[in-house]
Amino acid sequence: MEDLSYRFSSDLWLWTSGKGTAWHFLTLPVDDADHIRFFSAHLQRGFKSLRVSVTIGDTQWKTSIFPSTERQSYILPVKKTVRQSENIGVGDTVDVFMKILN
Repeated sequence: MEDLSYRFSSDLWLWTSGKGTAWHFLTLPVDDADHIRFFSAHLQRGFKSLRVSVTIGDTQWKTSIFPSTERQSYILPVKKTVRQSENIGVGDTVDVFMKILN
């Protein structure tokens, strides 16, 4: 069985809608995204999302990653409680450990 765990660093960025909604994301490295696409297609859920377990610093949580055509990779949402507890903001480089879940 293929290891579906990944360690990477990425810059935190902000996406805002025209309605004032804002989301914070990290973009996965393209090589990791290619690996994930190849080995995880059978695990995809709605919108081709994948369930993941994520660790940033001392904070661990479960969420989903989503494919982004614009970024040609997957994007990982980072919720406010994680950003606050790890003291990270837009533009910060973040070290991530992530595992694809079944």
